[in-house]
Amino acid sequence: MNLRLRSLARHWPTLAPVLAAVVLALTWGRSLPTGMVVLVSCCLAAAVLSAVHHAEVIAHRVGEPFGSLVLAIAVTIIEVALIVTLMADGGDKSSTLARDTVFAAVMITCNGIVGLSLLVGALKRRVAVFNAEGTGAAFGTVATLAGLSLVLPTFTTSTPGPRFSPAQLVFAAVAALILYGLFVATQTVRHRDYFLPVTAEGDVIDADDHADPPSARAALTSLGLLAVALIAVVGLAKGVSPTIESGVAAAGLPASVVGVVIALLVLLPETIAAVRAARRDRVQTSLNLGLGSAMASIGLTIPAVAVASVWLEGPLVLGLGATHMVLLALTVVVGTLTVIPGRATPLQGGVHLSLLAAYIVLAVSP
Repeated sequence: MNLRLRSLARHWPTLAPVLAAVVLALTWGRSLPTGMVVLVSCCLAAAVLSAVHHAEVIAHRVGEPFGSLVLAIAVTIIEVALIVTLMADGGDKSSTLARDTVFAAVMITCNGIVGLSLLVGALKRRVAVFNAEGTGAAFGTVATLAGLSLVLPTFTTSTPGPRFSPAQLVFAAVAALILYGLFVATQTVRHRDYFLPVTAEGDVIDADDHADPPSARAALTSLGLLAVALIAVVGLAKGVSPTIESGVAAAGLPASVVGVVIALLVLLPETIAAVRAARRDRVQTSLNLGLGSAMASIGLTIPAVAVASVWLEGPLVLGLGATHMVLLALTVVVGTLTVIPGRATPLQGGVHLSLLAAYIVLAVSP
């Protein structure tokens, strides 16, 4: 019995994505009773944990900042596919789905993942240390992408409502792709050292010294299992969304709460990976995950929905309302003040988490 338990514990990262994918295939497009919702939720949690495990294996093999980039892009590509699929289903909510999902991702990553990582890192070492040059470049790119894609549509006049005209939408999509491509080139080629973890004295840590890197075969296996796990996470999250919607409606909460819950589920693998990195004194890796996910969410989602809008019916609303623009402005100001010193105390982490809490409270009670 003990041998079986040990074998299961050793192979669960391989079994969990496969099991979650099987459950997804069996439950896709079906109305789930309460018992099945519980089972799907358990498989969802297992898929999240296995995704984190395989992402860490890949990151250990390829090193930073490539490891953070792999997880951020993988999650975002699947998230984009989910958004386009839901928009294709139509409905009254589809016009604002891309905006709500992208903004939720920005708030969760820039305030939730970043704040939690700074808090964990600072509590462990009194001060969380990171590279201000790389983090500042990432945060500046996120702020620019968010402003161009989510704020400008509220003030344009070519098209009624907080929407871009076709020409403006093309510009926003091309600008998002170019900025994201420039950042990836900066992060991985020209200034890779700006995005590597640093010691308390500011010395760059260019390698993980706690274990030998996995083999190429093990890394490729983890890459495949990571893709399966992430597909299962997003698919199962969509599967339980009707239950979440029913619960939200029964509680008398706004429909936007559903988007927040789904975004939290989809970004859970990155959140866990970021916190683990912060506990190992790799706060820069945590910030790479958080800001990289925010950037990928905007840089890939806006071009994707711009292309999809050619055949999708209904308007595409991207402009934020006044309340959300205030929260975004506060996030940009606070984030800038956090990044400049290259060091953070638990206070900075708490400030970012308070902004996330404000976003969630206002989503529940606008």
